[in-house]
Amino acid sequence: MPKLLSDDAVAAYQRNGYHFPIDVLTEAETLDLRRRLEAHEAGAGGPIQGDRRHKAHLYLTWLNDLIRHPRILDTVEDVLGPNLLCWSTSFFIKEASDAGFVSWHQDATYWGLSSPAVMTVWVAFTPANLLNGCMMFMPGSHREQLEHRDTFDKNNLLSRGQEIAVKVDESKGVPAILKPGQASLHHVLLAHGSAPNKSDDRRIGFAIRYIPTHVSQAVGEKDSATLVRGVDTYHHFDHEARPSADCAPEALAAHAAIVGRQVQVLYRGTGQEHFRP
Repeated sequence: MPKLLSDDAVAAYQRNGYHFPIDVLTEAETLDLRRRLEAHEAGAGGPIQGDRRHKAHLYLTWLNDLIRHPRILDTVEDVLGPNLLCWSTSFFIKEASDAGFVSWHQDATYWGLSSPAVMTVWVAFTPANLLNGCMMFMPGSHREQLEHRDTFDKNNLLSRGQEIAVKVDESKGVPAILKPGQASLHHVLLAHGSAPNKSDDRRIGFAIRYIPTHVSQAVGEKDSATLVRGVDTYHHFDHEARPSADCAPEALAAHAAIVGRQVQVLYRGTGQEHFRP
C-alpha cells in the first residue's frame, strides 16, 4: 500500500518516467526556504554557484532537513522502497531574463551509478512555468540510454553542457508546471530539458537525487551519500554527516572533499577539477 502516491500515480511514473505535481511544502515553508537561500547568498557576496551549488545539504542545515522531509521520503519510498540514500543535490537557478538553459539530456549518462533505480525530486522554491523555463519531460524516454555529446556551452546549466546527440521532437515534451512548494519526480533515464527564464523574477529549483541502498557507484573511487530512511546493509557509500550549523568549518571542509570526489566522476575524461559556475 503506497504511503503517499496512489497506485495509479506509481503506474504513471513507471510508464512515463515522471510524475507531478506533488504538494510537499506549505506556502510559508517555501517562502522561508527562499529567504534562507537569499540570505545565504547575500552573506556569500553573490548567487550560489560552482561547487557550492551542489550537495549544499552538507553545509546548510535547512537543506539537510529538506532532503529528509517526510512527504518527500514517503513519495520516494512508494517507488524505490524503504531504505533510501540521498546521493546528491543541486540548485538550478535561472536569474530573471537570463540566457541560462538546460539542454535535452538523461541524468544517467555521466552519474556512474550501477542501476537505473534513481529518482530526482525537483522542489520548486518559486513558480516553474513556460515563461520562466520550467522543465520539459519526454514521456516514455526512460526506457533506453541515448547517445550524448558534450558542448560545455557557457549558458548551459549542466556540468558538461551535455545534450542528447539525436534529434529530439520537442513538440512531444510535457511542461512540468509547478507552484512554489510543489515537486516533480523523474527517472534517471528520462529525457528532459528547459528553456531560458524570460520572466522578471528568479526561477529557483532544488533537485534531490535518491537511490535505494543496493545501488553502488560503478566508476571512480568510493562515493558518499546521506542515509535518509531505513537501514543500509550494503555499505556501498560512505555515510555523510549532518552539518552542526550553517557553514560550520568542518561541514565546509567535508563538503569540499566530497564534491571533489564527485567532480572526478561527473567530469571524468575532461581534466575539470571543479563544477562550472
